[in-house]
Amino acid sequence: MTNPAAAELIGRSNRLGSDPKNTNYAGGNTSAKGLERDPVTGEDVELLWVKGSGGDLGTLKEQGLAVLRLDRLRALKGVYRGIEHEDEMVAAFDHTLFGKGGATPSIDTAMHGLVDAAHVDHLHPDSGISIATAADGEALTATIFGGRVAWVDWRRPGFQLGLDIAAIKESTPDAIGVILGGHGITAWGDTSDEAEANSLWIIDTAAAYIAEHGTAEPFGPALDGYAALPEAERRAKAAALAPSIRGLASTDRVQVGSFTDAEVVLDFLASSEHPRLGALGTSCPDHFLRTKVKPLILDLPATATVEESIARLKELHEAYRADYAAYYDRHATADSPAMRGADPAIVLIPGVGMFSYGATAQTARVAGEFYINAINVMRGAEALSTYAPIEESEKFRIEYWALEEAKLQRLPKPASHATRIALVTGAASGIGKAIATRLAAEGACVVIADLDLEKAVAAAAELGSTDVAIGVQANVTSAVEIQAAVDAALLAFGGLDLIVNNAGLSLSKSLLDTTDADWDLQHNVMAKGSFMVSRAAARVLIDQGLGGDIVYISSKNSVFAGPNNIAYSATKADQAHQVRLLAAELGEFGVRVNGINPDGVVRGSGIFAGGWGAKRAAVYGVPEEDLGAYYAQRTLLKREVLPENVANAVAVLTGDDLSHTTGLHIPVDAGVAAAFLR
Repeated sequence: MTNPAAAELIGRSNRLGSDPKNTNYAGGNTSAKGLERDPVTGEDVELLWVKGSGGDLGTLKEQGLAVLRLDRLRALKGVYRGIEHEDEMVAAFDHTLFGKGGATPSIDTAMHGLVDAAHVDHLHPDSGISIATAADGEALTATIFGGRVAWVDWRRPGFQLGLDIAAIKESTPDAIGVILGGHGITAWGDTSDEAEANSLWIIDTAAAYIAEHGTAEPFGPALDGYAALPEAERRAKAAALAPSIRGLASTDRVQVGSFTDAEVVLDFLASSEHPRLGALGTSCPDHFLRTKVKPLILDLPATATVEESIARLKELHEAYRADYAAYYDRHATADSPAMRGADPAIVLIPGVGMFSYGATAQTARVAGEFYINAINVMRGAEALSTYAPIEESEKFRIEYWALEEAKLQRLPKPASHATRIALVTGAASGIGKAIATRLAAEGACVVIADLDLEKAVAAAAELGSTDVAIGVQANVTSAVEIQAAVDAALLAFGGLDLIVNNAGLSLSKSLLDTTDADWDLQHNVMAKGSFMVSRAAARVLIDQGLGGDIVYISSKNSVFAGPNNIAYSATKADQAHQVRLLAAELGEFGVRVNGINPDGVVRGSGIFAGGWGAKRAAVYGVPEEDLGAYYAQRTLLKREVLPENVANAVAVLTGDDLSHTTGLHIPVDAGVAAAFLR
């Protein structure tokens, strides 16, 4: 049963963390102190429950809390050797855990344990950080809060910061919290409700003061030519720029992207002060750990062409990498971790919006959200004063902190398709859905394209959030809809790596019964449709410069002559030869093109459910419900082929183990000797 103090803490955390005005995603931490029976002694012991490392307040659950004995935590003051030995205190937390201890304690644990209050909140609100990063933040704190909130000069999170705040709490009994220079806020209370109320009072009071006393144009006047483009135009330009920008941002390691054209970003980029402020970088550690110390900003107006923008971005990217390497060299010591990469995490395009990058779609999206937090912070600080983030050397100490490096080293090994962005056509059911499901399970971001938008969206939702999959409508006989689906992938995930031409249909008719319309329909969907999808995707893959995969779901019928399916088999043979042709043409760009030849996939198949199964069953003289078993018995392995078997082949073909394979057709037919490739 959850301790009442811990239960109150979880409720308070969820309320505070669910409102972005209070703190950023996974930012800040909260705590509660209370009594628990020690199962060894049978006596009550005072414990600290505190949000563990890496958790998110808005979604915090009991398993996300670290649980420590307060007497042992406070006893660490006796062994603390000073700020030069901060890191060893984090390891010391392990010796203060109660029982198994729950989640891993964060670096801020000392702040919560040493402050003499039953409930403590440490948050990263935009309004509070605006005061924390103002050049005269200390004076503003006194003016705005009237002595109820104290000021603490910037100090890297750790044991000493906990001691500093504890001393303020002890010496200033009327204080309800502090502004942490360059960082955020901390508030406390004797009850959970009081701590929450005090946190919100600080946040809301700061926001109200900025609104009432801030200048009207904190970012300066508008720049000519930098205003936001009309929505359709800017999103089209974003999609056109996305492949090249992702290629640049993935120079050191492949990244997933996210795009936003939020008004706050467009307004910032339209202002005269955005180059100066962007160059200053972010301040709150949570911000710059995800956004890097500063963004790459295109210094061309919104009216610049795509070609002009890409050419300039390549120049700016080269300069950015050199500048980041110089930043590393200025501050690195013999003990510093190796440089993790010199590519930007945030790329800002005036008139268009912001691209953000990370190892996953979620981290990419969150990086962008953090930079929006940073823009809000800059606005507040400039409205009242001058934005003055922490020193570059301090940013480096955080970014290349040994503790941060250890956290990165503890991350699990990426899945086989991590960072890969897949577009699967005809993916709302059957083979396509199985492929999308398998690729998502292997870590890919998936765009489920289907003729039926409602089913596509539903299939995507089954795979998880929009950080995992999105559903889009795409009639593969329409070049316009194909391009829209590709653009949707670019704007959702920043790029495209893996295309599966799966959309198809079949009409089981003899030669004499096959009409011109029957022939055209099947060729338009599968032969021409695959060609148009591959063409649109190839443009992206070439511009990205990261290689990629195109997979055709062809058929055993592409090499085997069966009765009463002239149009279907002919178009499948067309698809099979497209594999060979495109493998030869796209190899120089690192793009692999391979095919899969399934047979007899009855269960879960949209084609068979749409009447094809009944007609094929009639051809072979078996009941429709026995068609899968019939197909199985005619194979060498006597096994029924399922959609998941085809999905397995796609996963293998597009994984690293077959990195040197292109132009291949893999039979997934349980062994049909007449369809052996010769």
